[in-house]
Amino acid sequence: MTRQPGSYTHRLSVLRSSSFRIVAMFACCFVISGVTVIALSGSHSLHLLTLQMQHAVTNERDEALSDARSPDIQHLQPVISELVKNEPGFHYLLEDAQGQVVIGNMLRLRPVPGWRTLAWNHDIAAPEHRPVMGYGLMLHDGGYLFVGINAKPLRTLHHYLWAMLAWSAAGFIVIGISGGFVLSRLVLGKIETISQTARDIMRGDMSRRLPLNATNDEFDHLATSLNAMLERNESLIASVRQITDDIAHDMRRPLAHLGQHLDDVAQGRLAPAQAEALAEAQNNLDEALEIFSSLLKLAQMEADDRVPDSQNLSVRDLLAAIAELYRPILEDRGQALTLIPPAQDMTVPGNRVLLIQILANLLENATNHCPAGSTVVMSATMSGAYALVTIADNGPGIPAEERERVFEKMVRLDRSRSVPGTGLGLSMVRAIVRLHKGQIRLLDNQPGLRCEIRLPTAPALHLET
Repeated sequence: MTRQPGSYTHRLSVLRSSSFRIVAMFACCFVISGVTVIALSGSHSLHLLTLQMQHAVTNERDEALSDARSPDIQHLQPVISELVKNEPGFHYLLEDAQGQVVIGNMLRLRPVPGWRTLAWNHDIAAPEHRPVMGYGLMLHDGGYLFVGINAKPLRTLHHYLWAMLAWSAAGFIVIGISGGFVLSRLVLGKIETISQTARDIMRGDMSRRLPLNATNDEFDHLATSLNAMLERNESLIASVRQITDDIAHDMRRPLAHLGQHLDDVAQGRLAPAQAEALAEAQNNLDEALEIFSSLLKLAQMEADDRVPDSQNLSVRDLLAAIAELYRPILEDRGQALTLIPPAQDMTVPGNRVLLIQILANLLENATNHCPAGSTVVMSATMSGAYALVTIADNGPGIPAEERERVFEKMVRLDRSRSVPGTGLGLSMVRAIVRLHKGQIRLLDNQPGLRCEIRLPTAPALHLET
């Protein structure tokens, strides 16, 4: 279903707006950049702390080897014993070739040369699950020397780094989304003002203009340009309406006078040929007056958005009234009119005369363009919050490419030239439907044409059968 002008009431969601997506992408870049900087800074801090601790262990190891003068158990034993007493901040272990502890403040370790990190401290006095980073050295006599330091600061810094990354990412995301939401709300507020102004203008309020914020920003420039365009459009439309009114009033008077003169002439004695010509002239004059009257009425409805004398009307009653009026007309032409009353009656707000005119115009079109023996079916059902009124026939129908064009003013298809009419019937139907905030469309009835009219129902006023 094509959305009709003036029926747009949806407000754009902030989360689906372009401004929010742009800010969200910027926030993602901001988060990635911030987390990357924090990760690099934290990694650098971890690296510096690791180097500092390794430097302390290296100095302690080199000092022990220097004091022992020879890297074997015999010379290192008294040195390590002295260090255990005087350096409580370090961990020492000296093992023989059989893996037995010779001296130290640690439990036995598997001899592994080079830098190593222990998950717990292996302290003899009180083993705790504190990490230890140290250096292991294989001695000349097959023994093993390990010198280490408490690595808890390194683990703590590592944990703090991960926590800081997590909290920073969360903070960046919250700030980015909040900023995007606020910014999008500001932008959408301005866009909604433009949209609301456009909707008011489509409803007929040509005097509406966009407000200026006196900030001289891009929105003010856009509003100024649009206001200038609206001023020009209003002036042009006013000129067209004035010309239409002038033509209607100026032409109807002489046409009416012409009709009176023709009536006066008809009172006299005329030859048969003259009487026939006069009758044809009167018919043409009546057709011209009807066209002027229809155009004027159509222009008034298209320029307004209020239904005159609106009341809640029963769809069932409307269909029954028009069926009673047109059933004899169709039967005289050898056609049939079938009414399928709605299972549940519905009420629609509107003008009774205008709604009856919709159905009358559609039935006129159906009976004029369908051959004898055709059947026209009228029905109505509920479709959500709308009453769906259908008028279908099994006549020749309208080609798909012409179904939208027939709603234009003064348009008549080639095969309809011989059928009486002004070419304004369907234009009038669509104008009345739009005035009632409804939609109309023409479909293939296979065979024939099916016209569907959707009219909003009166809330909580549906009549039960």
